[in-house]
Amino acid sequence: MVVKFAITGNIASGKSQVEKTLAELGYVVYDSDKIAHNVLDTLTDFYGYDVFTDGKIDRKKLGELVFSDSSLRAKLEELTHPLIKAKILELFTVHKNDKYIFVSIPLLYEAGFEDIFDKVIFVSVDNDIQLKRLMERNNYSKEEAQRRISSQMPQEEKIKKADYVIVNNSTKENLCEQIKAFADTL
Repeated sequence: MVVKFAITGNIASGKSQVEKTLAELGYVVYDSDKIAHNVLDTLTDFYGYDVFTDGKIDRKKLGELVFSDSSLRAKLEELTHPLIKAKILELFTVHKNDKYIFVSIPLLYEAGFEDIFDKVIFVSVDNDIQLKRLMERNNYSKEEAQRRISSQMPQEEKIKKADYVIVNNSTKENLCEQIKAFADTL
């Protein structure tokens, strides 16, 4: 029977590197953001808002809209979360004969998806490092980066719920060493 791991952490915590390292170690790893992008591409209308470019959803426009209006973000999540959850459950069926499956899912607790996983790995990062990474990575102003960070449940609450915590305050090499040490325990 497959053990289903969620990899979670707030924005700019290092989840992508955790995914990449686990995949390099030979594990089955999926990114729910990619699933969400596919789901978003099926949207043909978003409550009359102009969030389309050349007939496809413009994620930048959509992000600016929903991160400035929490009621619109809630509507978007109401539309997409059931579809994303269904896709993840499909993956579990496809990989039912594997030993482990890892799914990176940033909004695990916010979406209420924790009940479909056996174990949760939380990637934590100090707030000041997180802010700096997000501003550099996405070229956000401090205010925009802070708005994105504030839209998620505080890390402290998520850490209490996780089975494993990986601290990503140092180098990429240090993070990879922690992931390999975790994998050695499986």
